Amino acid sequence: MAAAFRRGEASPVDVLDAVLARIDAWEPRIHAMYLVHRESARAAARESAARWRAGRPLSVLDGVPITLKENLHTKGDPAPLGTAASDLAPKAADSPPAARAREAGCVIVGKTTMPDFGMLSSGLSSIHGVTRNPWRVDRNTSGSSSGAAAAAAAGYGPLHVGTDIGGSVRLPATHCGLFALKPSLGRIPIHPPYMGRVAGPMTRTVHDAALLLSALAKPDARDFMSLPYQPVDYAAQLEGLEARRLRIGLLTDMGVGSSPHPSVVAACESAARALEAAGAVVEPMQSFLSAAMLDGMNAFFEARSYNDIATMTADARARVLPFIVEWCSWRAKSFSGAEVMRAYTQVMAMREAAVCAASRFDFVLSPTSPILPYEAESACPGDDPHDALPHIAFTVAWNMGEQPAASVNWDFTADGLPIGVQLVGQRFDDLGVMRLARVVEQLRPPQRPWPTPG
Repeated sequence: MAAAFRRGEASPVDVLDAVLARIDAWEPRIHAMYLVHRESARAAARESAARWRAGRPLSVLDGVPITLKENLHTKGDPAPLGTAASDLAPKAADSPPAARAREAGCVIVGKTTMPDFGMLSSGLSSIHGVTRNPWRVDRNTSGSSSGAAAAAAAGYGPLHVGTDIGGSVRLPATHCGLFALKPSLGRIPIHPPYMGRVAGPMTRTVHDAALLLSALAKPDARDFMSLPYQPVDYAAQLEGLEARRLRIGLLTDMGVGSSPHPSVVAACESAARALEAAGAVVEPMQSFLSAAMLDGMNAFFEARSYNDIATMTADARARVLPFIVEWCSWRAKSFSGAEVMRAYTQVMAMREAAVCAASRFDFVLSPTSPILPYEAESACPGDDPHDALPHIAFTVAWNMGEQPAASVNWDFTADGLPIGVQLVGQRFDDLGVMRLARVVEQLRPPQRPWPTPG
């Protein structure tokens, strides 16, 4: 798009019109959008077109459409966090990712959906309804960046931003055939910051994500957990990683949580063979995650969410998705302080184990999710609020360890559902993970055409 804008062969206004037409065609079926800002987006596209004509674009992304997950505040918009229980007052300021997107000249098309409080790996929400997977609308997108993933797969422009605290950009990416990066904690400033919480690009290609990462990683003082700013041009340095110099750990079974589906394991092993053929040394590695760590993670987030639910009025609580209320209260309502601290201790043990396990290799290769896309109307695989997150075992540890981790689509099931693989790097080596993702993107089997709203 940027090249076409520079040459005068296309205009940001033309591109936006095409994106809005695609939204109109898809939205009745997939419900990826919470808000569509047609008029403000058109005004932004016209301003961008004028800058390109004058030869003064704000960045290479000037005029390129982008969507933002609804929990990433945009000035003047409500951010209900996926739940009908929320206050719908307009937000007073842009979040850091929204501010950086505007500064780059991106055209903010609108806000994408998410499940209640972002605490489901699903497209089910008490305020947004059901967000569906464009590859097959009876299948789940996973979440919590459900709308962002559906929008990217459906062609609502090339750039989308989600958030991830346990897998929430990578899990929907694998189920929707995308690339997504969970950056190192603090690489992309976010507000409010929280343990493990990041914003990350969700795109169809690694290169597009690299362009977006360079813009989003610029500093913002509101994130007191952000890393020192490094002005890295990720797209310019994407090519040229030599696989023959790499030592990669292959982790196909975490031993806890959901058992990996044979198709998922086969895709991961196929990616490993391709990397070996390219010269990498690929070594099987044992799981570092224990059942106690995963349960401690679940208990800690149940306690965190129950603390919010418990302060609500009865009327507000009644508007929350019942699954979420049961999930966060069935045992957390009786937790003692000692039990919460024991859960937190397990989270810290998970963090230490993840960093230690990854330190033996340049990168780790694993499935992104152990499961294939499940029923669209389900809150989680199996619909059990007392066991809601067994499928996050491959992703959540890297949030706690703060390492960069990406999901790259590798192949498809026989009936056309995407299967991604996860690439994990050392803390702060976001560029390395992006470069390896580009290698994997070039090695993977031929990809299927993107779904269309036929």
